[in-house]
Amino acid sequence: IVTAAALAALFAGLIQPRLAIPVVVIELVLGIVVGPELLDLAEHDDFIDFFSNLGLGMLFFFAGYEIDFERIKGRPLMLGVVGWLVSLALAYAVGGLLAWAGVVLSLLYTGSAMSTTAIGTLIPILSDAGEIRTRFGTFLLAAGAMGEFGPILLVTLVFSTKGTLSSSLILIAFVAVAVVLALAAVRGATWGWNLLERTLETSGQLAIRIAVVLVFALAALASDLGLDLLLGGFVAGVIVREALKGREVAMFESKLTAVGYGFFIPFFFVVSGIKFNLEALTDDPIQFLKVPMFLALFLLVRGLPALLLYRHELDLRDRGALAFFSATQLPLVVAITTIAVEQNHMRSSTAASLVAAAILSTLIYPLIGLKLREGRAGLEPREE
Repeated sequence: IVTAAALAALFAGLIQPRLAIPVVVIELVLGIVVGPELLDLAEHDDFIDFFSNLGLGMLFFFAGYEIDFERIKGRPLMLGVVGWLVSLALAYAVGGLLAWAGVVLSLLYTGSAMSTTAIGTLIPILSDAGEIRTRFGTFLLAAGAMGEFGPILLVTLVFSTKGTLSSSLILIAFVAVAVVLALAAVRGATWGWNLLERTLETSGQLAIRIAVVLVFALAALASDLGLDLLLGGFVAGVIVREALKGREVAMFESKLTAVGYGFFIPFFFVVSGIKFNLEALTDDPIQFLKVPMFLALFLLVRGLPALLLYRHELDLRDRGALAFFSATQLPLVVAITTIAVEQNHMRSSTAASLVAAAILSTLIYPLIGLKLREGRAGLEPREE
């Protein structure tokens, strides 16, 4: 698994100048190759799944950390919220039709999977393209934030084995604990920043260790309360972002990125590839037709609101780019389909089709979005 992760980074680096394929796509594909479906060099067990879950928690930590709510507040966030609610309505309408036709078992799980946006996967691509600090980037970050945070809340409240009321009360308790931790983190960073900064150059690495403890603690707390660990990782990222606001943290971010993207997060994607049920697609050629269908539905569900709601903010070309970026999906599709299959609300073939479509969306849609935005990033005023 770790060799596959290293090879994925190598391949991505070699092809990067010519083709911007996200490394997570290569990790998933190599996971399929080394898994039991093809070469049978690796398989998952409880030990492997433990590291995979930590990688998922770290992935959503970075999703929460990268979203600066102070920056996207106002109209970008309002449009992001409205756009996601429209997407959710479209997704459930489409899911209902598919369930009525017998194509899928549950409109709830299928629709929820189609309403996501992989903003955590997109951020490195946008950063390399110089889009993060542009006006377009602000609207995309807001839309992507809701495309991840909204589905996480759905996973927490709707997909829980507990009742909705119980889940809501537990969620309120979790938020209360998170607020206390956030206040403690902000005060701790204010009082002890010199100590934290000083240890970044030593073997102590106190700031990194505290951040990792926060991720693990909130993920464990969320799991013990019956919530999803995605929420724990996401909230931990938001807390760390707030605690470090206004400070120069380039070295801290570099080291934390090395821990997350160097080990934990690749584990999740390679193991997801190992778990991928390729046989469910190859046994019945008709199942392959679901892949392009879901790929197109991703664009319909997440892209159509971008084209309609941003008419007064962006021109047609930029709205098209926003539509393709917003329709890029992967981590939450993997998470939601895994839950659905375990609870017998989704066939393995449907889950495989959704994940395959999500892989293709991560491979194709950002390239189209970048092409539509080509030459425009440098013309927009940039935020400090």
